[in-house]
Amino acid sequence: MYKSLQELFENRVQQFVLSNREYKDFFPKAERKLDSCSKRSAEIVKVKATGKIIDKSDQDGIQKVKYLAHYRYLIKQKGNFYIEEEVEERLAKLYKNSIISDEEIPALDFQEDTFRDSIERVTKGDHIVFKYDRLKAVQYAERWWNSYNPAYKKFENDCTNFISQCLHAGGAPMRGYPNRGNGWWMQNNNWSYSWAVAHSLKNYLANSKIGLRAKEVSSPDQLTYGDVICYDFEGDGRFNHNTIVVAKDAYNMPLVNAHTYNSRMRYWAYEDSSAYTPNIKYKFYTIVDG
Repeated sequence: MYKSLQELFENRVQQFVLSNREYKDFFPKAERKLDSCSKRSAEIVKVKATGKIIDKSDQDGIQKVKYLAHYRYLIKQKGNFYIEEEVEERLAKLYKNSIISDEEIPALDFQEDTFRDSIERVTKGDHIVFKYDRLKAVQYAERWWNSYNPAYKKFENDCTNFISQCLHAGGAPMRGYPNRGNGWWMQNNNWSYSWAVAHSLKNYLANSKIGLRAKEVSSPDQLTYGDVICYDFEGDGRFNHNTIVVAKDAYNMPLVNAHTYNSRMRYWAYEDSSAYTPNIKYKFYTIVDG
């Protein structure tokens, strides 16, 4: 079993590098990644992949192995180099130690009370003064992109919880506790919808008048470090993912970190994601000081 998985990894890694593409296995992930790089004049120079088995079972002679695949890409663009990383959960099925299928496990779409948006309850004279520390937000995003801060609750779909933590690390103040439909907060093992639900955070950023506030801009190149991108993959009006800008590429376009699946220095558009559809819509928010 382990030998089969190792051979699978070694062969698939070759599919990401154009000069090495002799192996005939069609790997959709590699096709999407190469297409995304091509559109922005980038090249994958080298790839490393490691795996970690997290669960296995045997039923009627079929072995099922759930594992984490960690990819590290060395990317070249206009003479500049940087490393992108991502982790995904996969399920391999084997018969007599030969792989018969291997597929990405789609991330669960955590949408607790998705459309119960945060309610703005602002009393006249209310004002929360803070200066957003973009460096600290990015440092937090780098520290925890592939792990989980024990000081916070971990969600099965953790993307928005992670972005909220990054914003809070940058000095954005919580407010609204204990009303889950008000403000933006996590406290005493409870949280607002805006803290943990992608669609609710998008609406909170668009409407908040005190504390954590943001300004919507029209294009991703207008964003800077510590800003937020919201994703509606299906284009149906329900936003289901968020990322934070941690760097810019050679064309001044954002590179982002995220949870679910965990990603670091990923190109903002997510065209290489299995969740991507041609109907995708984005919202771009730059954080403003309180």
